[in-house]
Amino acid sequence: MEQKLTEGSVFRALVRFSLPYLLSYFLQTLYGMADLYIIGLFCGTESSTAVSVGSQVMHVLTVILVGLAMGTTVLVGRSVGAGRERDIAAAIGNTVTFFSVLSILLTAALLFCVSPVVSLLSTPPEAVPGAIRYLSVCFCGIPFITAYNVISAVCRGMGDTKTPLRYVGVACVMNIALDFLFIGALRLDTAGAALGTVLSQAASVVSALWFLRRSRILPRIMSSDLRPDRGTLGAILSVGIPVSVQDGLIQAAFIAITVFANRRRLNDAAAVGVVEKIIGILFLIPSTMLSATSALGAQNFGAGRPDRARLTLRYAIFVALGWGFLATVVMQIAAEPFVSLFLRDGGEAVTLGGQYMRGYVMDCMLAGVHFCFSGYFCAMGKSLVPFVHNLLSMMCVRIPVAYWASVTFAETLFPMGLASTAGSVLSVAICVGVYLVWSRRERKNT
Repeated sequence: MEQKLTEGSVFRALVRFSLPYLLSYFLQTLYGMADLYIIGLFCGTESSTAVSVGSQVMHVLTVILVGLAMGTTVLVGRSVGAGRERDIAAAIGNTVTFFSVLSILLTAALLFCVSPVVSLLSTPPEAVPGAIRYLSVCFCGIPFITAYNVISAVCRGMGDTKTPLRYVGVACVMNIALDFLFIGALRLDTAGAALGTVLSQAASVVSALWFLRRSRILPRIMSSDLRPDRGTLGAILSVGIPVSVQDGLIQAAFIAITVFANRRRLNDAAAVGVVEKIIGILFLIPSTMLSATSALGAQNFGAGRPDRARLTLRYAIFVALGWGFLATVVMQIAAEPFVSLFLRDGGEAVTLGGQYMRGYVMDCMLAGVHFCFSGYFCAMGKSLVPFVHNLLSMMCVRIPVAYWASVTFAETLFPMGLASTAGSVLSVAICVGVYLVWSRRERKNT
């Protein structure tokens, strides 16, 4: 039914959990990348900018939902570690009920607010109609986005990252094929890109539910498990809400940077949008380490093995730092070729994108460190710590520095790229400080 992560080699458990999750996360990120790449093949800079803005909104929404579902991952993981099967069923049932209602409300609210959302982002006028069409279709697919991420959260808590991988793979292949059909053959422009994404997500969810029902991987869910329980739902939300808010704040900082770029020129907006997509790929390993640390840590804390949780954190930081260093070196050398893959008709936009990438990519190392600490703190049930350090980082560093750079350096985006890196310095300092204080207290109490 579940995969125990509380026995054997910690490093092997980390790798065994991380590799399928990394690949599924990569394929999920490829959704937006495929839209942007294919729209760039068949349409102009206006359409590329519209899809870039729209997909960033959808990414923010997805990140918030994933953060909220972190509460389910932690609660299921702790129950698995402690061997409490009925608690697993209650956590899953309450999650299904809560997120079903939430997805319906989100769909209705966002469909009503499409135009204000596009306006709020200071979208360049040329890209506004395309962005509205893209988001109108994508918002209709919110129930499918929610369902997939809930399924993934439950599976991660049980130590299973292979099941979500199977179905995001199906969705990714289907999305690319539909993009070529709707954008290339039928010339549906940005609406076609969104339609391909929504239909592929729907197919992924339907196939995943069919498989889970036939395979009986999950414990039996009874009608009583679907009724909201104050204790169970409270445990989920006590972790999920701070994580969701903190992830939303991180994305708000990125959105703010996008707004600053949109207020400059169309080329600046296109460059920032493309680099954000590439950075999304580079951040897959740090994000994977966050999820791995939270899932493995939750099971080990539930089993009374905090020593294994701490060792998981150390291994995860080592992996994240190594990857971040490699990504930084590569992008310092070859930023423009990567950006040009998505901006085939924009010479100045490619140059600006290279500048922004060189400043931004250094955050891959630092963010990897505080991502791992955030996963560890969530596994402990202390999700308020990630919330606080991300809030301080955003309000005190990321947004102020990005705004200052946008108005001070009119001819380059490099200083704006450094804003995120500077913010992560503060986050790492807070995380390390809190970890050291708690470690000293723990040693004194033993």
